[in-house]
Amino acid sequence: MSTTTSIARVGDFAGQAVTLEGWLYNKRSSGKIQFLQVRDGTGLIQCVAVKAEVGEDTFAVCASLTQESSLRVTGLVRADDRAPGGYELTVQSVEAVQIAEEYPISLKEHGVDFLMDHRHLWVRVPRQRALLRIRAEVERAVAAYLDGNGFTRVDPPLLTPSSCEDTTELFHTQYFDQEAYLTQSGQMYMEAAAMSLGKVYSAGPAFRAEKSKTRRHLIEFWMIEPEMAFVEHDENLRIQEQLVSHVVKHVLNHCEEELHTLGRDVSALAKVEAPFPRLSYDEAIDWLQKHDFDIQWGDDFGSPHETALANQFDRPLFIERYPTAIKAFYMQPDPNRPEVALCADMLAPEGYGEIIGGSQRIHDYELLKQRFDEHKLPEDTYAWYLDLRKYGSVPHSGFGLGLERTIAWISGIEHIREAIAFPRTLYRLYP
Repeated sequence: MSTTTSIARVGDFAGQAVTLEGWLYNKRSSGKIQFLQVRDGTGLIQCVAVKAEVGEDTFAVCASLTQESSLRVTGLVRADDRAPGGYELTVQSVEAVQIAEEYPISLKEHGVDFLMDHRHLWVRVPRQRALLRIRAEVERAVAAYLDGNGFTRVDPPLLTPSSCEDTTELFHTQYFDQEAYLTQSGQMYMEAAAMSLGKVYSAGPAFRAEKSKTRRHLIEFWMIEPEMAFVEHDENLRIQEQLVSHVVKHVLNHCEEELHTLGRDVSALAKVEAPFPRLSYDEAIDWLQKHDFDIQWGDDFGSPHETALANQFDRPLFIERYPTAIKAFYMQPDPNRPEVALCADMLAPEGYGEIIGGSQRIHDYELLKQRFDEHKLPEDTYAWYLDLRKYGSVPHSGFGLGLERTIAWISGIEHIREAIAFPRTLYRLYP
């Protein structure tokens, strides 16, 4: 009698018979021996079927298996230092659950468009499985850090009557007889929740109708958005760098095999330790001008600027105190210099750009009301947000971490589309 287990746990059963349930990744044959590479979501193992030992019928079943056929295989677990994972399975019996049709994604090179059209199948290959596991561990690490530091998760709505930024990049929809938008950020709702619970965060999808095709952009993406009452600018930055340091360490400790599959240089990640370097916007502009970039004070940074600035350092970089005029209306101005805001962007090294944007929020009713007038925002739509400044307002801060950008950087992948299971890009809504 065999025990049904997973490939990840076969080492617990060395010398014993086990049954594995999974799919055929690949196979090869040398006459009277067939080598089946079987995967089950937890790992990959080679199963060796010797015709003289398994008999004609079982050997014929092995021969009939096609790529991605589902199966149950029973055999003896044998330690083998040469094998991936350190173990092989000596086959005793094989049951074909389903013989797969000719698999579209054969074990050869395919174009990106073809792979994206078959994304529902592409997620099965080792590289994509590794990325999905890393994503899961990043999400686990974020929640563990925030939950362990007194934050409460609160889930904001995806349908909203307004935006915390420019509505031109929002998806419009009809909410019965009202106009509504798919959310671009849950920040405003998190500010309300912070006045109830002190420290809160959300984790969920956001949508931006931005017609961008760069390797850093998705139309649907996930954001982690903490908001904290009684937290000001400097403490906000300390929390951000501690969170990111924790996430990177967690992935290094829990995803060694996945990072190896991706060919990631883990020595670069090992250097990610708080505190992170900081440059003011003024210092960044000065550095860029000295290095022959055509940029003036008051301009926003593009990807080349961010990459050049971040490449000076071996860990993420904060650029802080941007001009108020180029930032969102809700950001608190520096009381000592009102033309700049108490805000910061965290830039990942190695050319991955901004992974966090955050700021101290305006907590004074009159100043926020003034910002509403300056930006011509409809007061009836935002009345509830103004209310937060009328009933026990306090200094408060928050930030948004882009999950896919963070995963892309930690994983070392070229394009953000692989950092989410089913990406939505400018020309991609299928599958």
